Order: sequence, then C-alpha cells, then structure tokens
Amino acid sequence: MDRYVTGSTIKTLREQRRLTQAQLAEKVAVSPKAVSKWETGKGLPDISLLEPLSAALGVSVLELLSGATVVNGNKGGNLLRTKLYVCPVCGNVIHAAGAAVVSCCGVSLPALEAEAWDEDHPVTIQPVEDEQFVTVRHPMTKDHYISFLAYAGWDKFQLVKLYPEGSASCRFRFQGGGLFYLYCNRHGLMKQKV
Repeated sequence: MDRYVTGSTIKTLREQRRLTQAQLAEKVAVSPKAVSKWETGKGLPDISLLEPLSAALGVSVLELLSGATVVNGNKGGNLLRTKLYVCPVCGNVIHAAGAAVVSCCGVSLPALEAEAWDEDHPVTIQPVEDEQFVTVRHPMTKDHYISFLAYAGWDKFQLVKLYPEGSASCRFRFQGGGLFYLYCNRHGLMKQKV
C-alpha cells in the first residue's frame, strides 16, 4: 500500500457529510489549503490527525484508512467463527466473534491459528450433572502449562483461565456440537470438534 489514506477517500467522505474544505479544516484544526492538498494527492494528513479527521468525517479510523465503509452485517452471530488473541506481554486473553484488529500493552496482536489436537495434550470429557468435566493430562509447571480452555457453540462462548501449578481441569456447560480450544504456553492453540 503506497499511501495510508487517499485524497479521494477524504473528498468522498467530506462531500457525503456536506462539508466544505474550510469546514473540515476547522473541525480538524488545519488550514483549508491543507485539506485541498490532501484531496488532490499533493500531501497527506499527519498520522496524529487520523482520529480527529475520522471523527469529523463520521467514520472509524479503519474506514478512513481502507476507504471502505464497515457495515455490521452480523444478523445472527456465529460464535463458531471465534478468534482468540493472547498478549505476549501480560498474558491477557481476548475473544472476538470474528476477525478483529486487536492490541494489548501497545502490541498489535494477530489472531491465533489453531492446530489440530495432538497426543501430547490428551483431553478427557466426562458428563457431571448438567455440565461436562474437562481434564487435560498435561504438566502445569511455571514453564509449561495450559493457559486456558474454551468452548464455542453456535450461541455461546465460554473460557476458563488456568494457572501454572493449578489443575488442568474445569467444568463447561455445553450441549450438542461446537469447538473446544486448548492453549498451551509452549505449543500454542489447538482445537477439536466436540
């Protein structure tokens, strides 16, 4: 990508809001000449102006950068498209019901790619009353442990955070099919249909 925001995007969004270049300039605290330069491709807004510019144009920074309108088309929510993110700095676990732009501790996080379950991470699922008791036979030392277990169904997402030197087991309330996730601090994210 040669430019991070195009003049045609700024112009189109400005015209949709029925703003003159002078009105937009006033909202962003720049000169009308600066707005003219942006729209003709003779200059680019400073990165510090992206948030005020997107607010003045009534779009998100992502929409301003991509030039495409983001429309919420989630009519029925499918949690089987779950994406998980783990911060390498603080260990925060972030769940999104689809692809997202996520950052934590100043670090931009990619979605974890789930591998197929392997024999080094055996899981036992046993029904207990109206729940499922999940146990992972795995070391839970300070250096090698299961960080979390999660379940995603069509209409429900559950995550249980685990800690070193604790138990690699917990209860989940799920019926029917879905995806079960396990995150090992050494081997990454794994998933399996249940």
